[in-house]
Amino acid sequence: MINDNDVIDTLEGLESFLRAVENGGLGLENAAGVALATNNSDGRPFVAVLDDKHQLLLGRWVTQEVFDNGKDMVQKGVKKAH
Repeated sequence: MINDNDVIDTLEGLESFLRAVENGGLGLENAAGVALATNNSDGRPFVAVLDDKHQLLLGRWVTQEVFDNGKDMVQKGVKKAH
């Protein structure tokens, strides 16, 4: 499920989204991973929350800049706040 009106357009926004997923703040059950991907039909980039069977639980569109520069954050996780 991806909402067309909900676009992450900054790295700070991506970090907040990833923290919410990690902390269970989005109420998702069985969330097992997060990935950056592109839509097959139009190439539009998004961040996907996947279950343990690699099925999409939740997605948010991201700008190309966030897609290009947020890959490490998605792969390695966000740094813990001190």
